[in-house]
Amino acid sequence: MKLSEKLRYLRLVEGTLRGMGREMTQQDLARALKKEVGAGLSQSYLSQIESGARPHLTNASRMLLARFFKVHPGYLVDDPEGYHTELTSDLRAMRDRLDLWLIEGAEQFASDPEVSEALLRVARHDDTRKCLILLGAVLEAPQLLERLSEVLKPDLGGHPRNQAHQRKSLGVRP
Repeated sequence: MKLSEKLRYLRLVEGTLRGMGREMTQQDLARALKKEVGAGLSQSYLSQIESGARPHLTNASRMLLARFFKVHPGYLVDDPEGYHTELTSDLRAMRDRLDLWLIEGAEQFASDPEVSEALLRVARHDDTRKCLILLGAVLEAPQLLERLSEVLKPDLGGHPRNQAHQRKSLGVRP
């Protein structure tokens, strides 16, 4: 992946994580850098990087962007020829892929804010894998799911789809 693609991707993910409902624009990034990190890059400089007109970052720019996006500075370079992230078997890489998958799912379900926010909450959790395994265990015990729903989200019971599911789980026909 090229540096330009990585920067566009980081803006997309950052916009999602900040609840913007869209990618962070170059102008948003320039403002946020100045406000949150205390130093900045211009929108035109960011545009040159993303267009490929400026294929390399200065060390100061790389460090600034790495600190802002919370990535290793070495990520902000072109990947070597033949490098493929999907071949990485490292546990951390698997967690990152899982988090990104959940973020992409949240974007796909943006029309359902509750589902979208739930997916983002799981992605933001320190142990995404544990959250999903626990959810699977809850689903294995339907009574537990119904009880947790009553206690934690009583308003979910009124949703027509949930009522149909409750009737089905109780063996009642519509």
